[in-house]
Amino acid sequence: MNIKNILKNQSGQVARLMLSLVIVCFVAIIIAYIVIRSANKPTPPPIDPGIEEVPKAIYETTINDIKITFQEAVNYGNTMRGSISNNPSYQKDLTSTEKFILVKIGAQNKGKVDTKQNIWDLGNIIDSEGRNFKPNNYSANPWLPKDNGCGDVLKPEFTPISCSKIYEVSKVSQGLKVEVLVSKKEGDDYDTSKKDTILLDLIVNDK
Repeated sequence: MNIKNILKNQSGQVARLMLSLVIVCFVAIIIAYIVIRSANKPTPPPIDPGIEEVPKAIYETTINDIKITFQEAVNYGNTMRGSISNNPSYQKDLTSTEKFILVKIGAQNKGKVDTKQNIWDLGNIIDSEGRNFKPNNYSANPWLPKDNGCGDVLKPEFTPISCSKIYEVSKVSQGLKVEVLVSKKEGDDYDTSKKDTILLDLIVNDK
């Protein structure tokens, strides 16, 4: 065999070996880089305990087998017109320096037996500053629906019964919620001397 050919073959083998080594080293470097990069991912910043999550609005909930649902809230402004009352022919206007809000919620019995009378009702309106506004149970009655069912007996899975009340609320109040009062349940009976209170968020629309 020609010495030149032998040297040529050896040189070619060395070149191929060197090329293979370069490729292997290059691949190894890439893999090492990826592994190191993955291992050194920055740790996400801790959640600041001073920052509170915004609570979700609640428009429907069930308590003591009574399903409570927000139905409507209407801002009548500073005047309840006699012409839209239950006695439009002679009812005088009811006025305020603030605003009148009518709130309507629905109650449905998800239990197995009839409830007692007056085991559920609406309480105060509470704004985002914690101010409480009691329902107007006397002078605003002429503007409440005639079929108002606050506290009525609830039969199992019957169509929800609506309860409406009118409140006089400060003009500056925002983030309004309404209290719903439901008697505690003991077995199949309700203890009207003990109440659980929940808060429903209100979406208030102008009349």
